[in-house]
Amino acid sequence: MKHTIKLLFTLFMAMALLVPGVPAGAAGTAAGSSPMDAVMAVDVSLSMNDSDGKKISYEAVKMFVDMASAQGDKVGVVAYTDQVMREKALLNLNTAADKQDVKTFIDGLVRGPRTDIAIGVSEAVKVLQNGTEPGHIPIIVLLTDGNNDLPDGRTQAQSDQMLNNALKQAKDKGIPVYTIGLNADGQLNKTVLERIAAETNAKSFVTSSADDLPRILSEIYASHLKLKVVPLQGITANGQYQDVAIDIPNASVQEANISIMSPNPVEVKLFDPSGQPQTIPSNSLIYTSSNAYSLLKILNPAQGSWKLQVKGVPKDKININLVYNYDLKLTLEPLKSTAFKPGDEVGLKAYLESGGQKVSDASLYKNLKAALVVTDLDTKQTVEQPLTAGAEGIAGSYKIPEAHDYELKIKVEDANLVRETAPVKITAKSGAPAPVQTVTEAPAEKPGLGAGVWAGIIAAVLAVIAAVLFALVQWRKANRGFFGQMVIEIKDEDTGERTSPQYRKLNTFKGKVTLHQLLQLAPEFAETGDLVLRPGPSDTLLLQNRTPAVIEKGGRVFDAAQPKEVRAGDRLRVTLSQVNKSIMLEYIK
Repeated sequence: MKHTIKLLFTLFMAMALLVPGVPAGAAGTAAGSSPMDAVMAVDVSLSMNDSDGKKISYEAVKMFVDMASAQGDKVGVVAYTDQVMREKALLNLNTAADKQDVKTFIDGLVRGPRTDIAIGVSEAVKVLQNGTEPGHIPIIVLLTDGNNDLPDGRTQAQSDQMLNNALKQAKDKGIPVYTIGLNADGQLNKTVLERIAAETNAKSFVTSSADDLPRILSEIYASHLKLKVVPLQGITANGQYQDVAIDIPNASVQEANISIMSPNPVEVKLFDPSGQPQTIPSNSLIYTSSNAYSLLKILNPAQGSWKLQVKGVPKDKININLVYNYDLKLTLEPLKSTAFKPGDEVGLKAYLESGGQKVSDASLYKNLKAALVVTDLDTKQTVEQPLTAGAEGIAGSYKIPEAHDYELKIKVEDANLVRETAPVKITAKSGAPAPVQTVTEAPAEKPGLGAGVWAGIIAAVLAVIAAVLFALVQWRKANRGFFGQMVIEIKDEDTGERTSPQYRKLNTFKGKVTLHQLLQLAPEFAETGDLVLRPGPSDTLLLQNRTPAVIEKGGRVFDAAQPKEVRAGDRLRVTLSQVNKSIMLEYIK
């Protein structure tokens, strides 16, 4: 089968090369800022009632959701104690309704006994492994108020092993785990939270007051996306509208997020640089508020000085911060060579891009602080060297000190943002210049049948191969084997009782298997006879539901009226219609 597919692919490529005007291997990439895939792992143990009685942590998580970009970002939630209490899979936040969906889920979280941080981290990593998209920036935010309080039968060694495994997976996948410790009673185990953050190249925060959580989450949001939180003029409310200046420094600002934190709700007005009052909300102004915060998001704001007016309850202390989201990327011009010798000067140039185009706005470079970051890959030492930022970009050079391998990248920052180029590796060990790729002239074509005739011949051959391949595919589908196991638990919704997990090996079936078969054809579960599993690509399963039963994944309906992919680690809940029971399924390899 593999050889047939390979032959078919080769013939398609051959035809593409024979027919003029069809370049082989052409590809395009999208430029711009990368979307974020974030999972919030929230401790919902009963001890949070003491450290966060007003549920400020919930408000902070909701503010993080509101700060997410108007298009492209995804957020999921894992609520944990010593088990996963509730979970929301990564959801695209493309509309206000999407964000409200996540916030409603957060408001519905309930607290329970015990705590096991490993459960929260491990499940959050699974959610990202199963749901993150290529090109998206992954992040986990872990919020907890204390140490582990494990249930009977679970040891600290078991918890540590689970945590270590999860951290290794996160590190291997480039997933930073930011930690926030709510140290209300002074007993927080800071060491473990600092280790979690350090091992995944993230940051750890500790606070004794839940009131600090919105500020901390704003900082995490900005830090992860290489932005900066700009503190604005804080005010003490007097019951009247008070002015706050908002500066939009250039035309490359994609979004301006203004967070207003106060003990009580506030009222706001906004005026653009021309002094015109703005309608809130509108297509370009998104406004959300709660008892703990208000967030005003300005989409594609005009450059200049805006005026914000805030009206709060008299004597309330109101803190206002600004986070810019830029459509800016820093690009390093290709080096003339990647092989040098000690003493050589490496010329370096970089420039800002917006929307895939080199920016022409000289003001963007005016206040940039630029530096070359050099890592000696032999000694593991890193040094920074200042570079010059001019009207057309960043320029400078680096003198190779020793016959080592090096990694170079350029970093720029100002009061509002931080950007880095992709790193490039060079070597000074060989002392020889890198080979220059040359293009050899293709030999003149010899007289033959001509491209049109060859295309017809190839098309005929492909038609025959396609027919054979179709027959092979149909035969394979009917006889394809499964991988892995299905873990099954049955819950009686009337009594709350659960069965012990049952492990069903799938490799004993060929082509397809029904849930009823996995349930050993028990008569009370007869309706599951039309819930069918088939082998999918890359050891996945394809699930099709032709029953009235409702399937959920991560707290959301999993519509499998048409075959839908189930990956290793996915957990599904099937609520039956004919008996008051539900079936928990987990696919494992």
